[in-house]
Amino acid sequence: MMTRKKFLNYSALATASLLTPSFMMNTKNYPLGLGLFSVPKGLNDDLEGTLDMFAAIGFEELEVFGPYTFSDEKTKQEWAATSQMLGFSASGFYGHTPEDFEAKVKDRGMSIPSMHTDIETLQHNMSALGEAARKIGATYVVLPALPEPYRKDMDDYKRSAELFNEIGKNAREEGIRFCYHNHGYGLKPWGTERPIDLILEQTDPDLVFFEMDLFWTTAGGINPIELLDKHPNRYKMLHIKDMKPIKEFQGDGSSPQEWFGLFPNMTSCGKGDIDLYGIIKKSKEIGVEHFFVEQDMVTQPEVALKESFDYLKTL
Repeated sequence: MMTRKKFLNYSALATASLLTPSFMMNTKNYPLGLGLFSVPKGLNDDLEGTLDMFAAIGFEELEVFGPYTFSDEKTKQEWAATSQMLGFSASGFYGHTPEDFEAKVKDRGMSIPSMHTDIETLQHNMSALGEAARKIGATYVVLPALPEPYRKDMDDYKRSAELFNEIGKNAREEGIRFCYHNHGYGLKPWGTERPIDLILEQTDPDLVFFEMDLFWTTAGGINPIELLDKHPNRYKMLHIKDMKPIKEFQGDGSSPQEWFGLFPNMTSCGKGDIDLYGIIKKSKEIGVEHFFVEQDMVTQPEVALKESFDYLKTL
């Protein structure tokens, strides 16, 4: 329920945006979106009010995360167990049909170009995934994390690259595109080769696309600009986060302990030390289409997300 207090607060956000000098509002033809895992509990507890907040800040695009009603049963069971620890359970379209959820987003002047999903659904339920994507207007279906059995060694990564090609082909037949989002693993060298390079080189550029997470890429010891420059037109989306101070994984970035250990370093865009200006400049040169702020389960989202939005609008 949208309370009067929330309405006034969000209206103030919108008014402040309108009063911002024009040079601070120059997006140079790139839309700013938001990954919904930034505010999962808010969406769980107050869907309408939280969507109002996103629109008032000025976000133009949203990226949803699963599981969905059509997701693989194994994934839904795993989510049910995990969500008890997280303190929220809603995901997907938050109890609504894809059409109804898309209408709520569209009514607020936003769109949904991307859906995060899971490896099982991508392999076994592509038809249902494609149908949902078309209903909400999404172009990309994204694997946000590669399960551990798919990445134990370089041979696993080679098999995963082959699987990605197959998934990408099936996605194309549904009229959508498959995209892989890197997490913390696969970035540091194993011997003489980095798994991320293997995946990029052994996947079909017409079938498999990429979403770069700037925070995890940096934590893995890679300058994001290096990958963007080396692989033009492969990266179609960014997860934009900032880090202060810059800190790399002590290990190979494969364990949850390593991920959670870096969460205190995550900060609003422009408050950290990642070269966001250079990264976004390069991204626009090499074909990135969607730019999503993502601050995982951020506290005080109405403050933190607006800080990120306002900073990125200057780039």
